[in-house]
Amino acid sequence: MKRKETFILSTFILLLGGFLTKILGMFIKIVMSRLMGSEGIGLYMLILPTFSLLIGLAQFGLPVAFSKLIAEEKKNNKQLLFSLLPITFIINGMICTLVILFAPLLSTYLLQEPKSYYPLLAIAVVLPLTSLSSLLRSYFFGKSQMLPHVVSNVLEDIVRLIVILIFVPMMMRYGIELAVTFVVLTNVVSEGMSILVLFFFLPKNFSLHKKDLKRSKSYQKEALQIGIPSTMSRLTGSIGYFLEPILLSFSLKKIGYSSSFILNQYGILSGFVLPLLLLPSFFTLAISQALLPVISFMTAKGNQKGAKRKIQQAIFFSLLIGIPATVLFLLFPQELLQLFYHTQQGGTYMRFLAPICLFQYIQAPLSASLDAMGKSKENFKATFLGTLIRTTCLFFFSLLKIGLWGLIFATSINVLFTTFYNLFQVRRALSN
Repeated sequence: MKRKETFILSTFILLLGGFLTKILGMFIKIVMSRLMGSEGIGLYMLILPTFSLLIGLAQFGLPVAFSKLIAEEKKNNKQLLFSLLPITFIINGMICTLVILFAPLLSTYLLQEPKSYYPLLAIAVVLPLTSLSSLLRSYFFGKSQMLPHVVSNVLEDIVRLIVILIFVPMMMRYGIELAVTFVVLTNVVSEGMSILVLFFFLPKNFSLHKKDLKRSKSYQKEALQIGIPSTMSRLTGSIGYFLEPILLSFSLKKIGYSSSFILNQYGILSGFVLPLLLLPSFFTLAISQALLPVISFMTAKGNQKGAKRKIQQAIFFSLLIGIPATVLFLLFPQELLQLFYHTQQGGTYMRFLAPICLFQYIQAPLSASLDAMGKSKENFKATFLGTLIRTTCLFFFSLLKIGLWGLIFATSINVLFTTFYNLFQVRRALSN
């Protein structure tokens, strides 16, 4: 396999792989819903946000850091890996211990569903393998080799689908709780398969020497300088979205809106409108994943002009996808909602938010560019300030008796601020 695949080829491979995994993911959800019913899916969806948050914390931004540092071609990659593995296992050990200790409280008081206890314990088993798999994937990202990532993802989903089809009907005999626990544990098998596939793609002349196993404190420090802001940014965003429905309900109820109105309109906005508007983000995420190692390599070599050209190219491709999608959302909001969700509610929301989301589509490439240029702290600042502005605006706008438009205006301001802040920081970094 070539040392460097082109940016366009890398993007194409990620798009193709992402499309396949989306289809497989859809089949997995269909199979799960048919085997476990609405109650089982409901329980699984209840723990999913917690699962996602814990994965982000367990990885601690180290995959992004690993990918960037490898792409710079200034480090002993094997020594870098064995310097990051101890940090990964220590963080995972701490988080898994906390999950096991606080699972009774999380299930009973936070999720308010005692049946989520065993699925939460299962998450603790899965986290270390997920973190290891992500770290290995980031090695190939740093080398701009996207095929191993795609193959491992596709095979991972195929294995998970087969295991669910065979064993979940057996587990259903013992109750919904154990069936959902088993579904979480299928990640052990699928992540294990992914790790084996990634090992298969390692160079044939790959060998370890004593010096490769020696931990480097300077490598660890450099990786944490990238990983910590990345983790804080993700955590800040999660906290902001956690507070969203709480503040919205409190503010709207305070001025006289009924619970049924809030639930209905919030469901339309968050369940129908936003998922449809953010569909193009699937493509822009692939573009940003392919962009990170390229910009890391170019900036490490002092090729600012080349980095600027690639960032412009990434933004162009993002807009090439985003502009036609925005036009469709503006012209046919009701028709698209009817096609995807069998409802026409939310068309007005969609028309207003469609142009705003055009800026959202270029956020991922800009964010990846900042990470690649060693500006992860600026990413964190953008997320923190954007979340603070959004939360503050949400509270005050919701008191103006404009229904869900308070949330829509607050979200729009956040998107515009974060995008322009990141754009300013990218231009500033490239001018230095």
